[in-house]
Amino acid sequence: MTDPTHDSHLADWTESAHLAEDMIPRLGRLYRDRGVIITIFGHSLVNKTPIEIIQLHEKAQENFQVEISLSDTHPVLEAIAGLDLSPARIDIGNLFAQLLAQGRDANIAEGVAAALASICTGRASIRPQPQDVVLYGFGRIGRLVARILVGKTGRGDALRLRAIVVRKGSGKDDLEKRASLLRRDSVHGHFAGTITVDLEGEALIVNGNRIQVIYSDGPDEIDYTEYGIRDALIVDNTGKWRTREELSLHVKAPGAAKVILTAPGKGDVTNFVYGVNHQGLRAAGDVISAASCTTNAIVPVLKVIQGDFGIVAGHMESCHSFTSDQNLIDNYHKKDRRGRAATLNMVVTETGAAKAVAAALPELAGRLTGNAVRVPTPNVSLAILNLHLSRSTSVEELNGSLRAASLEGDLQNQIDYVNSREVVSSDFVGNRFAGIVDAQATIVNGEYCVLYVWYDNEFGYSRQVVRCLEELAGLVMPNIPQRVDPNP
Repeated sequence: MTDPTHDSHLADWTESAHLAEDMIPRLGRLYRDRGVIITIFGHSLVNKTPIEIIQLHEKAQENFQVEISLSDTHPVLEAIAGLDLSPARIDIGNLFAQLLAQGRDANIAEGVAAALASICTGRASIRPQPQDVVLYGFGRIGRLVARILVGKTGRGDALRLRAIVVRKGSGKDDLEKRASLLRRDSVHGHFAGTITVDLEGEALIVNGNRIQVIYSDGPDEIDYTEYGIRDALIVDNTGKWRTREELSLHVKAPGAAKVILTAPGKGDVTNFVYGVNHQGLRAAGDVISAASCTTNAIVPVLKVIQGDFGIVAGHMESCHSFTSDQNLIDNYHKKDRRGRAATLNMVVTETGAAKAVAAALPELAGRLTGNAVRVPTPNVSLAILNLHLSRSTSVEELNGSLRAASLEGDLQNQIDYVNSREVVSSDFVGNRFAGIVDAQATIVNGEYCVLYVWYDNEFGYSRQVVRCLEELAGLVMPNIPQRVDPNP
């Protein structure tokens, strides 16, 4: 005899899968034809499989205690697809919550049209021409930024990766090896697309994007205009040059406009954390730093805590995955302790992240100390914030503040929020946010608290770098609607 409960669960799953499959072509057309990115509570639905779309709906229920199903969001997406929209990020989770507040009997099509009236302009693009981007260096961050840029090409009128600059390898198969490293990644998996090698033209063709490979031993030895590249944003992800004088060599090259460093800048180079002090990016001159992965992870959270509770003092400890700067086996290293085998040891070392906080949040200057422990994992790190607050609070109030920040406001793309007792570091590989608040780990004792913030120190940081590039190129899209807490 068939269990009716079993049949009911299976029927629900089948219906969800059907709705998710039906959503995929609409999501793709909105993105590629109109530059519209559909999200659900901050998580993009573009280029997702039906299973992933279902999982993102379940994640919303787990983390935000909101009942939302594909039968709720599918008609909202249908209504969106019927409008003549300009580029924007549209959160159907928040949009549904907004419509639900109007009552279950509200007309969805009319409600969606009213909510999106400001972008129903039919404007096809934000820029008349794509913004040229060059990656100087093609290591861990460089290859992830390349993946993101190619994935965001869409209609081709936004950021366009035109070239990568590397030193010539010793072998004849240099291009093939570069292509292979982009295609296969031991941490982030296979590249979602196609890559072919143009040996004669020394280029990679990645999802239809022709990316010139330029061999050079220095930034001032290149003439980008020879490759048709003009007014380019140069992303220096080598970390070799950190001062304004050194980085200025990039912008002396014909065809280069600005350089952004994917490491903390030294001297008078301004460090920017997107979401916190990015408003000054365009006026900051032609040499800019995107700070460090740890700084990007903790500053948005600290901004929320400082605003809602005040911070008297604190200490930040990062449990940071090992990096290529460390040795695989014991060997000489100029820095203390880092010469010991990275995959066999936890290594106490220094971090400049706490000091760098003051660049983005001047009011916290001198209030934080910091240290780091390199741990034997290849990716995803954890920042532990031990803070003395200006007033007493509770776990519920503190988590509620961070949860709200993840749903609405200027930091909605920087702060993610997870509310599970079972998550571990590998669950956050590929997370697009700068940091993820682990709500179940929060500790509060009156005016003192301990916060645990996970971050994909590779991919999450790379997304922050790309957001800075979009700001520099004037490609920032409106978030519609302004996020509303679905379960206040």
